[in-house]
Amino acid sequence: MLSVLRSIVQEVNAAKDLQHALDIIVSRVQEAMDTDVCSVYLFDSASSRYRLMATEGLNQDAVGKVSLGHSEGLVGLVGVREEPINLQDAPSHPRYRYFPETGEERYHSFLGVPIIHRRNVLGVIVVQQQSIGRYFDEGEEAFLVTVSAQLAAIIAHSEATDVIGGLSLSGEAAKDIKFQGVAGAPGVAIGHSIVIFPPADLDAVPDKSTDDKEYEIQRFKDAIASVREDIQAVGKKLSAQLRPEEQALFDVYLGILDDNALAGEVLGRINAGSWAQGALRDVIKEYVSHFEMMGDAYLRERAVDIKDLGRRVLAYLEQSDKTEREYPDNTILVSDELTPAMLGEVPREKLIGLVSVKGSGNSHVAILARAMGLPTVMGVVDIPVSQLDSRELIVDGYNGQIHASPSQELRSFYHNIVEEERELVKGLESLKSQPCTTQDGHRISVWVNTGLMTDVVRSLSNGAEGVGLYRTEVPFMINERFPSEQEQRDCYREQLEAFSPNIVTMRTLDIGGDKALTYFPIQEENPFLGWRGIRVTLDHPEIFLVQVRAMLKASEGLDNLRIMLPMICNVSEVEEALHLIYRVYHEVREEGVNVSMPQVGVMIEVPGAVYQIKELAERVDFLSVGSNDLTQYLLAVDRNNPRVAGLYHSFHPAVLQALAKVAKDANSVGTPLSICGELAGDPAGAVLLMAMGYEALSMNASNLPRVKSIIRNIDLVWAKQLLSKVLTLDSPDVIKSTLDLALKEKGFGRYMHSGRSVGSLS
Repeated sequence: MLSVLRSIVQEVNAAKDLQHALDIIVSRVQEAMDTDVCSVYLFDSASSRYRLMATEGLNQDAVGKVSLGHSEGLVGLVGVREEPINLQDAPSHPRYRYFPETGEERYHSFLGVPIIHRRNVLGVIVVQQQSIGRYFDEGEEAFLVTVSAQLAAIIAHSEATDVIGGLSLSGEAAKDIKFQGVAGAPGVAIGHSIVIFPPADLDAVPDKSTDDKEYEIQRFKDAIASVREDIQAVGKKLSAQLRPEEQALFDVYLGILDDNALAGEVLGRINAGSWAQGALRDVIKEYVSHFEMMGDAYLRERAVDIKDLGRRVLAYLEQSDKTEREYPDNTILVSDELTPAMLGEVPREKLIGLVSVKGSGNSHVAILARAMGLPTVMGVVDIPVSQLDSRELIVDGYNGQIHASPSQELRSFYHNIVEEERELVKGLESLKSQPCTTQDGHRISVWVNTGLMTDVVRSLSNGAEGVGLYRTEVPFMINERFPSEQEQRDCYREQLEAFSPNIVTMRTLDIGGDKALTYFPIQEENPFLGWRGIRVTLDHPEIFLVQVRAMLKASEGLDNLRIMLPMICNVSEVEEALHLIYRVYHEVREEGVNVSMPQVGVMIEVPGAVYQIKELAERVDFLSVGSNDLTQYLLAVDRNNPRVAGLYHSFHPAVLQALAKVAKDANSVGTPLSICGELAGDPAGAVLLMAMGYEALSMNASNLPRVKSIIRNIDLVWAKQLLSKVLTLDSPDVIKSTLDLALKEKGFGRYMHSGRSVGSLS
C-alpha cells in the first residue's frame, strides 16, 4: 500500500489542474481498494455546499451537478464530524440522502473520510461497494485516511490555482482570495503583481559531451562575467539605501562565482568532457542538495541563492542577450524563491511590496525588505505563483496575508488603512520632541529596536529617545566571515553617535534558532532549544571578547552604551559573562582608552528566567524582556512557521501573567525594567505594559509615534484599571477585543488599524 500511495501522490502532483488531479485520485483509489465506487466531494465555501467533483463508478453526468448542504447526507455528516464514517448498509442510516442522478442506489457499503488542510475541511473522499456483506476493514480505512492526509495540500494548491483563475467550484467569479503566510516586513501594499520566474531551467538541461573544451570554457567564462556585471549593477543600484555591510550580500554572490569555488568545479567538469550547461547543472545540483539537507534553517536558505546563481549563469549560456522587463508603478514582486538580486532588478521608486512562497523572517530578502520599508509576506506555501502574474494584489505585511482579486469593499478597507496610516504619521509628527508622559504625570521612555543603519533616520525622525535593542548579529549575518574588531567598532560607533547622548542597548551576538551564520554552521534537530544566544558566545569567548572590546572602544567619549546578554536562563551564565566583560574593560583602560564601565543587563526571554528575576537583578544593572521569544517559548509556537503561526498570541493570558510577574519582582528590588518586541509597539500592549510597571518600551520606529500619542492622552489610573480587568480573562481573543473596545471608547479607534490589529478588523 505504501508504494501505491507514493505512486498516487506523484501522479496527482504532476496533474495539470484540479479536475485532472481529482480524476486521478478517484481512479487510482478505486483500483487500489478494489471497490465499485470512489468519489470526491469538495466543499464550496461560497455556497456552503459539497459538490460532486469526480467519481469512478457513479454516473459521470452527475459530476458538477449534484450538491449537498454542509451538513446534509452522509457526506455532510463526515464533514461536520471531521472523522471517517464506515457503514455496512448506508441506505439504512437516518442521514442517508439519495440522489437518483448518481445511480448510487445499488451501493450499500460506505466509507467516507474528510479531506482536511490547516483545520479547514476541503471535502470528503468516499468509497462504496454494491454487495451488502462487505465492511471496509481497519486497514482499508487507515489507507483512505492516509490518502486524504497526503493529498490535502495538493488539492488545496490545485483548488487555489483554479480560484486564482477567477472561478469558484460553483462556476461563479471568485473574489477576496486570501492566502496565509508569515509576516516578513510590516505595512500594507496595494499594487500589481509581477511574477519573477527563474531565467533558465537547470532540470531541463540534457547530458552532452564536447570535443571543443576551449570553446565551452570560454562560453562559461563569458556567462560568469555577465552575471558578475549584473550583480555589481544591482549592488550599485541599491547603494543609496544600503550601507557597505548590507551590500556585502552581493559580495557573497561574487565570491561563490570565484574560480576556487563553484566556477572552478564547473571548469573541472568541462575539462573532463562535459558541455558547459551540463557541467553547471551537475555542480549546482550538488551544492543545492548539500545545503537543503542541512538541519539549520538559515543555511537551508542559502540553497536559494545557489539556485538563483545557477539559473542566471545558465540564462547567459542559452541566449546571447537578455531583454529588459517593464515594471509598472506600484509593483509587488512575487516569486517562488525571492532573492536579493531579484529585489534589485525593480526600480526602487516602483517597488512597493514583496511576496515569496519560500523563506521566513530570517531570509536575506526579509532583512533587506525591513531595511527598505517594503511590506513583505514570506512562506505563502499554498499560493499558485504561476497564476499570479499581472494581477491586482494586496500585501498585508502586518498579518502575513495576501489578497488576490479583491472586491471593492476589501480594496477600500485596505486603501483606508494605507491612507489613515499616512495621515496618522503626518498628524503625529509634532510629537517628535514631546515627552511620553500620561495625563496624570507618569513618565515612560519610548525606545526603538534597530539592526541596520537604515533604521536610524526613521527612528530619529519619529522621536526615539534611545535604543532598547540593537541587534548586533545583523552585521555578522550579512558577512561571509566574522567581522574584525575594527569593523565591529566602526559599525557600533555609527549607532552610538547617531543616538548620542541617548542610550544604545547593544545585545551581544545572538545566533542560533532562526539566526545562523553561513560561515559558522549550527546543525541541530531543535535549534530553538539548543545552542543559541549566550550559550554560543560563552562557549566561544574569543568571539565574545572581541565583540565587547569593540563595543567599549566605540563608546569612547560618548558613554551611552549599555550591554545586554541574550538567552539567559541561570545566574551562572550572568556571572561568567560579567567576568569576561570586566576583564575586557580593564584591558581597554590599560590600553589608554578612556571609557566608563557600561551598564550590563540581561534579556528575560526564557520561561525559567521569569522565576529568577530577583536573583538576576542582584547581579546586573537592568532587565529587559524579549517578548517575542518569551511568548514563543511559553506557548511552544514557532512564529515563523505558517502551520502554527495562528497559535502565537501576544495577549495570551499566560504571557500577560508572566509579564506582570516579571514587572512585580523587578520593581520590588528597584531594578530598571524595559521590554522590546511586538507587544511594546502594539497600542493596546503598550498601555498594559505601562500599567504593569515597565519603565521603557522598545519597538519598531514606525510604531513609536502612535504609542506615544496614546500614552500622552490617557492616565495611569485608567490603564491600571484596564489591566486588572484583562488579567481576569482567560482567552487571548477576548482580551484583545476588550482592549480594542476600551481604546475605541477613548477615541483611539484609528490607531488600531496598524500592526497585528489589522487582522481583527479584516
